[in-house]
Amino acid sequence: MHSQSSPVQSSPHRVSAMFRPLKILLTATKCSPTRCCSSFVSRMRYMNRLKEDDDACSAALQSAHIFLFHRLSPLLQRTKCGTLRPAELMCSDVQSILERLGSYRSLLKESVLIGCSEQNQVQFCLDVGELDQAAVEEQCEGNFIDLRKAFFLLTGPAAPLVAKGQALLRWHQASGFCSATGQPTQRNQAGSQRVCSSSGIVYYPKMSPVVIVLVSDGKRCLLGRQPSFPRGMFSALAGFCDMGETLEETVNREVAEEVGLEVHSISYSSSQHWPFPHSSFMLGCHASISPAHTQLNVDRTELEDARWFSLEEITCALQVKTPPKRGDPPVCWLPPKHAIANRLIREWMDRQGLSEKED
Repeated sequence: MHSQSSPVQSSPHRVSAMFRPLKILLTATKCSPTRCCSSFVSRMRYMNRLKEDDDACSAALQSAHIFLFHRLSPLLQRTKCGTLRPAELMCSDVQSILERLGSYRSLLKESVLIGCSEQNQVQFCLDVGELDQAAVEEQCEGNFIDLRKAFFLLTGPAAPLVAKGQALLRWHQASGFCSATGQPTQRNQAGSQRVCSSSGIVYYPKMSPVVIVLVSDGKRCLLGRQPSFPRGMFSALAGFCDMGETLEETVNREVAEEVGLEVHSISYSSSQHWPFPHSSFMLGCHASISPAHTQLNVDRTELEDARWFSLEEITCALQVKTPPKRGDPPVCWLPPKHAIANRLIREWMDRQGLSEKED
């Protein structure tokens, strides 16, 4: 979705941060574009080649690392510090597991390309839902865990990688037939597209655009919670973009619908792929309203609750590192660090800190 009606508001520090990756890229050593290397440009061009060349992709698969899923639940292993990490298997190990469990090696061809690490390792994902779950878990020394339960326990780059893998696998499972002709679609080896066998229509994986916005009256920020949220968790307001809407129009509509407020100004922050409910493209924004018009009129069909939070309350909520257990006293807590809502909240806190220093 493209929006041209409101310029992005950036500080000199943010502009500097935006161009830092470019500086690193320009000083990287040159590598052959026909193999994976440490240069970002070369890795991206190599990935693009694998998407366009089935033979090259098949060859790359033979030495790739593969992340397994079972009916869209990722295979995870618990770390010593209590977090989770995806089990990363060599292609040869996956081949051996498939053979021991009586599956055809042709299942390996259903692997989907998801990335190339900074260590020059090509990465694929594969759903083995046709195999016995317990048997695969025993072979791999891990467990297939529903991503909704495990996502906040994944750390670093593991979370977006697993989310991307699940999203692509789900898309393939739901896109086996052409919506225009009803005929089967065929994927390329990388899994980056599907083509109708009858009409030649090409289909690409899609994400649904969603605006997530942190509203502020200058001194407080507005957070809400849906009935589906874990007990005590509050987050920024969010809603899907309607067809034909700009980002700004979606922000204005969602805030008006959910809490009955009128937005005066909007600034863009950042974006994030979000695997729930079915692969969303989150567009993070900040919005301001008049301090004279802060009375909430919450739509209870949309939200279970919404309230204003002071800087002190937000600071306390961020100190809660794990969700409260059943029987614990009620407490407000916020989405974890790798959620874009957390980023928006911390950006607001930084702005409040600067405002207090200026005052």
